[in-house]
Amino acid sequence: MVVDDHPIWRDAVARDLAEDGFDVVATADGVESARRRAGVVKPDVVVMDMRLADGSGAQATAAVLEVSPASRILVLSASAERDDVLQAVKAGATGYLVKSASKAELTDAVRATGDGRAVFTPGLAGLVLGEYRRIARGPARGADQPSLTERETEILRFVAKGLTAKQIAEQLSLSHRTVENHVQATFRKLQVANRVEAARYAIEHGLDK
Repeated sequence: MVVDDHPIWRDAVARDLAEDGFDVVATADGVESARRRAGVVKPDVVVMDMRLADGSGAQATAAVLEVSPASRILVLSASAERDDVLQAVKAGATGYLVKSASKAELTDAVRATGDGRAVFTPGLAGLVLGEYRRIARGPARGADQPSLTERETEILRFVAKGLTAKQIAEQLSLSHRTVENHVQATFRKLQVANRVEAARYAIEHGLDK
């Protein structure tokens, strides 16, 4: 699904994705239209602008994830401002590209987002990591911190780096099913719903190194 309040740009992005083999199931121009359509079509990936007809891309991201929690959000915005990037990620966006990205960069990013990998325009990933490391320097959580096994911690590090379950299995010489079982057990212990939230936890606790 493509969400952008500029009809010419929105149609161009949808056309480029369709030409590259993607099934563009819906388009929207604002927060409410994105919420309604995502609730119906349940898109795998949403390409999201940050300036919309009735609010921000961060608001639309949160709205889409309320009705379609399995969707992954890739922001495509003219803005590379720190506040916009951090608001998008905090709302649940998986990645963030600026609109100067080429067609090939966009289609590659949509594929990566669909696979569960985080994609950022060069320089923006460091900004996000820096912010979460700053947060991590705050007060320690102490005794309420969940207890992960050595294997779960190892796999969480790979998740934070954007590796898929298949790639992690290859790195650790484990079966894909075994890795998935560890990932789900880790999600339950951390009380997180998806890889983005797990990655945030890992970054906050210095497990992404």
